[in-house]
Amino acid sequence: MSAGAEFTLVSSLGKGDSLRQQVLASFPLCDMTEEDLTRNPQFCKLLATLAQHVDQTGLTVSLKTELDKAEQKLQSQRRHWLRSESLHRGLQEMIQDHCVRKHHATVPPDQNMFYETMEKCLLVAQCVRQLDPSSTTNQDQPSVLGLNTKQVMELMPSEKNVQRMKQSLPRELEKHLKKKCLNLLCYYQPEWENDSEGLKKSKLCHLSVQLDKEKKRAESLKETCRENTVLLLRQTQLYLSELTKCIQLLQSFILDHRLKIQTDLDRKKLDYFEGKCELVLQKIKAEMVEIQLDTYTADLISAHRKIREKLESELKACQVEKQSVELKLASFEILGKEFEALAEEYCRLRQEIEMKNWALREFTQYNNK
Repeated sequence: MSAGAEFTLVSSLGKGDSLRQQVLASFPLCDMTEEDLTRNPQFCKLLATLAQHVDQTGLTVSLKTELDKAEQKLQSQRRHWLRSESLHRGLQEMIQDHCVRKHHATVPPDQNMFYETMEKCLLVAQCVRQLDPSSTTNQDQPSVLGLNTKQVMELMPSEKNVQRMKQSLPRELEKHLKKKCLNLLCYYQPEWENDSEGLKKSKLCHLSVQLDKEKKRAESLKETCRENTVLLLRQTQLYLSELTKCIQLLQSFILDHRLKIQTDLDRKKLDYFEGKCELVLQKIKAEMVEIQLDTYTADLISAHRKIREKLESELKACQVEKQSVELKLASFEILGKEFEALAEEYCRLRQEIEMKNWALREFTQYNNK
């Protein structure tokens, strides 16, 4: 594309913010922001040019036209199938209702014949369809149980009964559909159930319009929800981007603050560890003093025990010596001056014993304290 053609095309689309807004509107499914288009102006121009040849879903104009035609054809075939399927299910429901009524009340013979004929016709038609499921090929289809269409058609009711059934079918089908529509009306608005039949028919005429409005409203809400979802995703991405920037800025602030206060923190940690070491040393010293006191007390008790044992042994020896002296005194009382010498010796020994007894008592009292 030449520069002049490109300028003409971009000028026709718009400039600046208008061009970016048109690109975002033309590609709503793309994960793009206006900031991305601002940073890439050539890419923005490319998308603007591409928007002239594709729709919002990315399909080309020719492909979109073919797709619309195929969609219309599909819708037409779908409506045809739905009409046939609705009629078939309506007839099945009529047969089921008849079976239920037969078990609860007596049914007139002509009505019973009508439903039996209709049921047989439906079964035969279903079997014929199963025997020939495709009409788009000329190849022979495999038979089911060796049956063919002619054999199955022989099971059809008599022509007379079939004609009677066809004459009564529109009226009975109309009654069934009318009852079903009234039930649908009461389900849609339960408060209308007690209204008269004429009023229900009048409201039933407007039911399709109301349902169509409800459907359009639901589709509008669905579209709004989708647009809000896309907008929410864009806002979420923008929020996450801004949040990432804020986190990075906060991390830089934290790092700077940490570097500034690191010296104070180290000093406080050092003071804390010094105080803790001092307490540990004081505790160790106290334990050592306690151990030394325990050792000194044990040694003192051992020394006192040895002294006491020595004094007790000396006391026993003095008592033995006293007894010996007393025996000698008793044997030498008859002697004169010699007895006096022995008496003096006895007094001396007695004083010595008393002194040792006094020392033993004092030591015992001191030890008990």
